[in-house]
Amino acid sequence: MNPHFPTFKRIITNPVLFKFFVFQKLSSAFWAGLSMAHFDEQSCGVRVKLSWFNQNPFRSMYFAVEAMAAEMSCGMLAFGQVYKRQPAVSMLVEKLEAKFVKKATGAIIFTCADGLAFQQAVNDALENKEGSKLLSTSIGKNQAGEIVAEFQFTWTFKAKNL
Repeated sequence: MNPHFPTFKRIITNPVLFKFFVFQKLSSAFWAGLSMAHFDEQSCGVRVKLSWFNQNPFRSMYFAVEAMAAEMSCGMLAFGQVYKRQPAVSMLVEKLEAKFVKKATGAIIFTCADGLAFQQAVNDALENKEGSKLLSTSIGKNQAGEIVAEFQFTWTFKAKNL
């Protein structure tokens, strides 16, 4: 595991520091109303509530906001593993696939449980010049526990100056 992960976790799990982090690094997510539901070494949950700002003309959540929350649930796990690494590791979404199952209304929590896989992918990237890839999944559920959307992201990691 990244030795700096606990520092990153402290930032992400503190509501004030998280808002500052998101405003500074991911301003669209700030304005769309994304918040952290839970975060640890193994999983991350990102909450987004339907509002006038993030809805489409059909009074459901705009699909791009759902994608943003899903990507953040995976991306925070990835970022936690590359945070302050030496040598630095770059991360990038290479591919995205989405399946929309149900109309997204109310509060939706997107959860990614691939934390250990992200840890391994970053470690693999640090061991070889070619880098590594990881397919991660984020599932969005409404307040009734029903799946509203499923996202799969292909992430790439590459150590800089290896």
